[in-house]
Amino acid sequence: MTGEIRYDAAASAEVTGDAASQPAPDAPATEGAPTPPGSADGVGCHAGAGEMEKAARMAGQSEVLDQYAKDYPQGPHDKPQSMCPAFGSLRVGLRMRRTATVLSGSACCVYGLTFVSHFYGARRSVGYVPFDSETLVTGKLFEDIREAVHDLADPDRFDAIVVTNLCVPTASGVPLRLLPKEIDGVRIIGIEVPGFGVPTHAEAKDILAGAMLNYARAEVEAGPVPAPAQGRADRPSLTMLGEMFPGDPVMIGQMLAPMGLAAGPVVPCREWRELYAALDGGAVAAIHPFYTAAIREFEAAGRPIVGSAPVGHDGTAAWLAEIGDAFGLPAARVAEAQNAALPGIREALAGAPIDGTVTVSGYEGSELLVARLLIESGANVPYVGTACPRTKWSAPDIEWLEAKGAKVTFRASLEDDCAAMEAIRPDLAIGTTPVVQKGKELSIPSLYFTNLISARPLMGPAGAGSLAEVVNAAIGNRDRMARMSEFFEGVGTGDSAGVWEGAPNLRPDFRAQNQKKIDKAARAAKAQEMI
Repeated sequence: MTGEIRYDAAASAEVTGDAASQPAPDAPATEGAPTPPGSADGVGCHAGAGEMEKAARMAGQSEVLDQYAKDYPQGPHDKPQSMCPAFGSLRVGLRMRRTATVLSGSACCVYGLTFVSHFYGARRSVGYVPFDSETLVTGKLFEDIREAVHDLADPDRFDAIVVTNLCVPTASGVPLRLLPKEIDGVRIIGIEVPGFGVPTHAEAKDILAGAMLNYARAEVEAGPVPAPAQGRADRPSLTMLGEMFPGDPVMIGQMLAPMGLAAGPVVPCREWRELYAALDGGAVAAIHPFYTAAIREFEAAGRPIVGSAPVGHDGTAAWLAEIGDAFGLPAARVAEAQNAALPGIREALAGAPIDGTVTVSGYEGSELLVARLLIESGANVPYVGTACPRTKWSAPDIEWLEAKGAKVTFRASLEDDCAAMEAIRPDLAIGTTPVVQKGKELSIPSLYFTNLISARPLMGPAGAGSLAEVVNAAIGNRDRMARMSEFFEGVGTGDSAGVWEGAPNLRPDFRAQNQKKIDKAARAAKAQEMI
């Protein structure tokens, strides 16, 4: 599929009904409380990542795990510390209209995933097929999943059903690949998202996005498909890859307009027909450059990929030039777009300066873009850590940041982020929850990346001044943080940790006696080594 997509006019005219805009109804779940699962050789939730991966390979999952290892290399350490990766793919499915989601995994995992999904605003139910050791080992679990999918497949309500294997079913080889590809016109998408094979929830979003694009691309190659509900763009469109603040695609569309281009769909998409439009774009902007599986599908469709994003003055100028090259536009058209956008960005940056040293870390995938915007706003950013991997589409941002003196760490661990913060002692630390907690303990103003930074526009003139207010306000709290730390000095640490109704029961004599025992054991071990 390298040419223009053929759309079916008759299918495009179909009315999907109220279900298109309503939350998905409850998905079926087998009755009964599941018992702790395990496979024939005893591998269950309690097993380590190594044992579960070994079991998965013995169960025939080597091809999937090898592809994940290639797409999402873990890097210098074992695994970044972030939430369960399946949250990423679950969130993508829950945000799509006319899409049902079914999980297959341990009850505790499913509870946690559904809880955090609803915490972040999911407005529909999550299907669950529970199991016990017997149904897992005998293969009855797969039969239960297949039955649940058949019961759920109603074309009046759903375009697709996503079935996700979590750690234990993946390790036990529950074969989602054997599910029917479609039932009564409802597409069936089966994916594996084990915690021992997928490093971060950000990359799990790519797993589902890539699987859906693969399915949609096969449909396009087979014949005409329904056109997007909002109709086709009257200009060549640019597909955008990676979740963004809702206003950013609008801003990107305004910057593209002078070049005669339109902003296309954002992948992950919100409904199935958008996948066709995404594949129909003239080029793809890898706003989040770690969507490896999705990029593979776009490249198979013959679409050029452009890295980075229109962030700040330098980023916008370079990005618009790359987009022009991807579409084969004359330099004059590109210059027109740059001249329309760049003065406003310069003005916004000058009107909202940031004066201070800031460290940036997170696991959302936009950490490098945020760091670029902070630097162009005047901040000193010596460290940027991201839990996501380095890809060739990250190159423009890496080169720019390193030229500005920033150290960029991919697959950054919590220890990496905290060590950088402790060594630099910035005016502000932007990071994950534990980084923010550590920063506040050190009297360093800190902001949670996901809720306070990534939930703001970053692109074009709107993004240029968006961070200054919250960042400057946080930096201004440093004196107050110092006073609070002084007031609460010693509370909740050391011997005073925990809850006490009276004064902590301090027994330094016990500590000294125990230390003598430890020292004695160490001397004995040292003597044994000499023998």
